[in-house]
Amino acid sequence: MKHAHKHAEEGRVAIRNVRRDANEHLKKLLKDHEVSEDDEKHAVAEVQKLTDLHTEKINEILKKKEVEVMEV
Repeated sequence: MKHAHKHAEEGRVAIRNVRRDANEHLKKLLKDHEVSEDDEKHAVAEVQKLTDLHTEKINEILKKKEVEVMEV
């Protein structure tokens, strides 16, 4: 179980790193006047939505793995 939790946390950290990179890229686009403020805000919200979705998938997989391991 420790390994499963470790791998799940590594996955969540990787997702958060991608979110951070995407948000930094969006801020740079806004600073360079390549996108509007509204577009940047919508994109940041979409990135957060995807982050939450994928984090929840990791949590679901972890729960299934916990059940699987406890059966044995």
